[in-house]
Amino acid sequence: MPGKIYTKTGDEGRTSLIGGTRVPKSHIRINAYGTVDELNAFIGLLGDQLADKHGREQLREIQDRLFTIGSSLACDPAKEIVMKIPDLRESDIRLLEHEIDAMNERLPEMRSFILPGGHMAVSTAHICRTVCRRAERIIVELDAEEPLGQPLIIQYLNRLSDYLFVLARYIGMQLGADEMKWKPRQ
Repeated sequence: MPGKIYTKTGDEGRTSLIGGTRVPKSHIRINAYGTVDELNAFIGLLGDQLADKHGREQLREIQDRLFTIGSSLACDPAKEIVMKIPDLRESDIRLLEHEIDAMNERLPEMRSFILPGGHMAVSTAHICRTVCRRAERIIVELDAEEPLGQPLIIQYLNRLSDYLFVLARYIGMQLGADEMKWKPRQ
């Protein structure tokens, strides 16, 4: 018989960090890795909407990096952690930059702001982008209170949001969806 999924240890609004420290579920660290988890779920949804094999593979790699980030954020920075938590690498950021550049080479020049939409996958990519930006803001705030010790997290999320914006445009191009340009009211 499988173990139970519920522990009842969070019933009073507290949870444990890796290392055992109990904190309120409203703690900024919980908000940070919870938002990264939300982003990961939306990226999974986006991947499920793509026919492009390369795009799906890239999103699975990104999901793996987001688990790396979430694991790092879930650790109590004041405690020695026995288990080895993977780290981000500069090469993870370079890969995103390479993918952004490769997609941008095929996209038309952008001359105005773009409204999210035009196709379900395009809209989902924009949702991923905005959740990524929110995660980045929360983690920057966390870093100001409790230095992360892993500066690549903020850099990675910053680059990932750029990647997701370009990916939204690229998906739209692949699907033949119209880019909806923002035309400000006069």
